[in-house]
Amino acid sequence: MKAYSIDLREKIVAAHIQEKISIRQVAIRFAVSKSLVQKLVKQQQVEGNLQPKQRDKPQFSHLTNAEVELRELVVENQDATLVELCELFALKTGNWVSRTAMCCALQKLGLNRKKNIAE
Repeated sequence: MKAYSIDLREKIVAAHIQEKISIRQVAIRFAVSKSLVQKLVKQQQVEGNLQPKQRDKPQFSHLTNAEVELRELVVENQDATLVELCELFALKTGNWVSRTAMCCALQKLGLNRKKNIAE
């Protein structure tokens, strides 16, 4: 979602501080949430500006370019749990990843860890 314009942010804060309108009434007037009005008023008081905050960069995952290693691990260790695959990946590459990251990476690659019952 795009950040609200600085002009709108200034109008929201001015309505609350200068016109002495309650936060709830300001939120209704500008069709925004009450928490946004609270956040903007606090930001104006603490930081002295109403600039939108920069979004964090996406976090880097060691599994992003490790498709070959993951496929090898799954083939060699078909009965391994996610935690065991994380440990094996750490031993193989020297990079530890979380169980959740491992699960997401396996799903993206379409690697099924369930045993084949039809055998």
